[in-house]
Amino acid sequence: MTTAIPSAAELDDRDPLRAYTDRFVAGSEVAAYLDGNSLGRPLTVTGERFASFLAHDWGNRLIRSWDEQWMDLPLRLGDRIGFSTLGAAAGQTVVADSTTVMLYKLMRAGIDANPGRTEIVLDDDNFPTDRYIAQGIAAERGLTIRWISPDTARGVTEAQVREATGPNTALVVLSHVSYRSGYLADMEGITRAVHEAGALVLWDLCHSAGVIPTRLDAWGVDIAVGCTYKYLNGGPGSPAFGYVAERLQARLTQPIWGWMGAGDVFAMGGEFAPAVGMRRYISGTPPVVGMLAMQDMLDLIDEAGIDAIRRKSFELTDYAFALVDEYLAPLGVVTATPREHQFRGSHVTISHPSFKAVTARLWKDDVIPDFRNPDGIRLGLSPLSTTFAEVRAAVEAIAGALPHSR
Repeated sequence: MTTAIPSAAELDDRDPLRAYTDRFVAGSEVAAYLDGNSLGRPLTVTGERFASFLAHDWGNRLIRSWDEQWMDLPLRLGDRIGFSTLGAAAGQTVVADSTTVMLYKLMRAGIDANPGRTEIVLDDDNFPTDRYIAQGIAAERGLTIRWISPDTARGVTEAQVREATGPNTALVVLSHVSYRSGYLADMEGITRAVHEAGALVLWDLCHSAGVIPTRLDAWGVDIAVGCTYKYLNGGPGSPAFGYVAERLQARLTQPIWGWMGAGDVFAMGGEFAPAVGMRRYISGTPPVVGMLAMQDMLDLIDEAGIDAIRRKSFELTDYAFALVDEYLAPLGVVTATPREHQFRGSHVTISHPSFKAVTARLWKDDVIPDFRNPDGIRLGLSPLSTTFAEVRAAVEAIAGALPHSR
């Protein structure tokens, strides 16, 4: 006997976080938005923040705002991200460059902290940028990459990491949540395994920051990088954050020496002397405009609580699975995301040979998931902005767009 799927209206009515969805900009050209794992929706209050910034901080205070607030903004905002979402004490997180640049800087720093070790370990299903940067650094430094080949419907396991690491391992680079399948790695267990091999680990938090409670300090994480335009709703191109455990900050030397990372920013000295603490991981002038919107989302995360956000993430993804099983599985759609709560993030990936064409049709009809080669649609569920009604509307639209003859 099958269990009846609750109605979306019923689930939305009893959702304790339902009121938060009304605080996001409601796009008039969007019927269902399930791509919050790629670009979070803006908050309505952010318009007021931008207006105040333009009129006062930039328009009236002008360059004085650097002394009054902007110079320390990367560190203050980093501490907020660390406290609200990462389980990181103050003084270990900074907002600086793009995700790509932060990955390069902190990968290089982690590798160079282990001289004599010749291998970088990462998985061949990791996000392309992570893989490309590792390949570039390996070419620069004459290192070898040891690849882990995980089950693409699951992800990298502790056992695989133990098998791949050893006395030659300098750095292990892994994603906390797989960008493709949504698999949630065992950060604590894998970090412990890497340390037992005498290496450092860098975690990519792009698909977990703001939606999955993490405990970077408690789990002994060394280095982490994450973007802010997904579940932190910082807007397109908003800068990434980097985390370096306090015990490692003086040991790691990042390779892009810019004036903003110097101990005395305005000394204009002849040689670079790095700042103490996380400022040393800043290179150029901080992208202040790109740091505005995420402050409103951090306010919302603090108000709702990261644990409550995670609970709704489970409920949304459970509902997506139920709808996929009911409406899409009979049409040949396969789920590619683990169903167990402890092994999944906040997006559900489904597969079908027709999904590239289906996605194009959905976008024209204002239903917005995203497509990942070769045949996957990701249903990205951002708990504070996504309703159960949107999930149902999207799944029904996919069903309607699929060929019904098999």
